[in-house]
Amino acid sequence: MQNSNIVHLENVIKTYQQGKIAVHAVNDISLDIKTGDFAALCGPSGSGKTTLLNMIGGLDTPTHGKILLEGHDLASLTRSQLSNIRRDRIGFVFQAYNLIPVMTAYENTAFVLNLQGLSQQQCHDRVMQVLQEVGLAGLENRRPDEMSGGQQQRVAIARAIVTRPAIVLADEPTANVDSATAEALLDLMQGLNQNDNITFLFSTHDPRVMQRAKRLIRLRDGALEQDEVRH
Repeated sequence: MQNSNIVHLENVIKTYQQGKIAVHAVNDISLDIKTGDFAALCGPSGSGKTTLLNMIGGLDTPTHGKILLEGHDLASLTRSQLSNIRRDRIGFVFQAYNLIPVMTAYENTAFVLNLQGLSQQQCHDRVMQVLQEVGLAGLENRRPDEMSGGQQQRVAIARAIVTRPAIVLADEPTANVDSATAEALLDLMQGLNQNDNITFLFSTHDPRVMQRAKRLIRLRDGALEQDEVRH
């Protein structure tokens, strides 16, 4: 496996039992996600894209097959090791933002850095820099209920990138915002990808995200239908 592979999937299967029937949510998928990818898992509802994203993020486990993140086999890690990898090496952006309501934009962004044990000064410098990068300078003291949906999603992106992770996993990040906000968020993430070489993997059925992706990974009925790299 080359060093440029952040994620390596080998014959990954996820099976759910529905009564006596075994349903393959993900059916024998092998692929690599490389450093600098701006890739989208796409396909109709029920195609397995969110399940696959959750397994790559260590939030779910495959029934069969292997998932390596930066060479670490996720299945072989202890709960504590897996938790540390999720904290330090993976940034998550969710459809519903998942911000902590009682915390300000600054506190939400700083939350993981505090868990990592950074000094207050290091934490402050990094958070303020990232909030500026995502267009939230001056809004650091606002709580989620004082912000628009687009601003909340920018906080979620700031929180995802502030740890300088190996990869950002974004599950339907444009689903709950209007089209102008969606385009602005995509501009932001595309800029972070191009300028800072941050690797993004989306789960989406939004044509706007698919249009921007440098790589489209199409799923159908849990199987890999097409893997198209665009230049």
